[in-house]
Amino acid sequence: MILPFNQAHHRQIKADREEQTLGQYIPLAYHYNMLQDEDRMEGFKSAIELLVTPEMRVAELGSGTGVLSSFAARCGATVEAVERIPELVDCSRRLIANNGLEQAVTISAGDASHWLPEHPVDVVICEMLHVGLLREKQAQVISAFKRNYVQRFGTKLPVFVPEASILMCQPVEQCFDYAGYIAPVPLFQAAKLEQPRTKEISPLVPYQTLQYDQTTPFDMSASLRFTATTDACLNAIRLVTQNILAIDMSAQRAINWPNQCLILPLETPFTCAANDEIVIQLNYEAGAPLEAISYQAQRAQHSQRRAA
Repeated sequence: MILPFNQAHHRQIKADREEQTLGQYIPLAYHYNMLQDEDRMEGFKSAIELLVTPEMRVAELGSGTGVLSSFAARCGATVEAVERIPELVDCSRRLIANNGLEQAVTISAGDASHWLPEHPVDVVICEMLHVGLLREKQAQVISAFKRNYVQRFGTKLPVFVPEASILMCQPVEQCFDYAGYIAPVPLFQAAKLEQPRTKEISPLVPYQTLQYDQTTPFDMSASLRFTATTDACLNAIRLVTQNILAIDMSAQRAINWPNQCLILPLETPFTCAANDEIVIQLNYEAGAPLEAISYQAQRAQHSQRRAA
């Protein structure tokens, strides 16, 4: 079907805008900042050192600055990586060479959704992770990679880093007062639940678990029930994502890395009392922009009747 010019033009503008804000596009300076995230760096380094041994073959989907590929190379692996953004291709190649790893790491320019390594691999690293699996295309890229990989190399899949992501939600009372200026807007928080401006109303409840060696879901929709543990004004929900990078069976522990938390303000806040039941509904697709997520919270009907 040939679209009218204005409609086709509008769709192209929308696609170009998303290309610059979503998917595999993360600005270069942001990647520099990620090098300073010690929890991220130590988590991935520990997971890769646990899983990768000399003579292994490793693939990385989205090389960024090349740091995760470097961890695998220092374990004695041969690494093939792909990166879509030209500035990052140049950056990662330069930094890999500066670290003396250019013989072990090959970085190709391309779209990770269509790319495959030259040979079967033992481990795949993919860190396109955002809280709630919003914005970035982790689910889509890994799903496409598995489909393409099986077609070329057979049904035995490599190990994935991370191995899984657990998506969780909770109701909160959030202070949106900034020096007397009230601004209930979406907020990112450091990856810890103890925040002085955030009051937890109920513990976290998981709403989706992705195991990357299994079928990858794209639908993140959920209807969740909570029991309030305190009196509060419920004016926001918080999304929390815990990524299981690897399981160390010998030590009986998981190597985890949490994303930043995301606070989403409610359009209509309401008061709740301890023991009230609360229902939160979420509706969005993995990789969607923040503004595309639909959510609401309300007291359960029997809690409303009791309060009345």
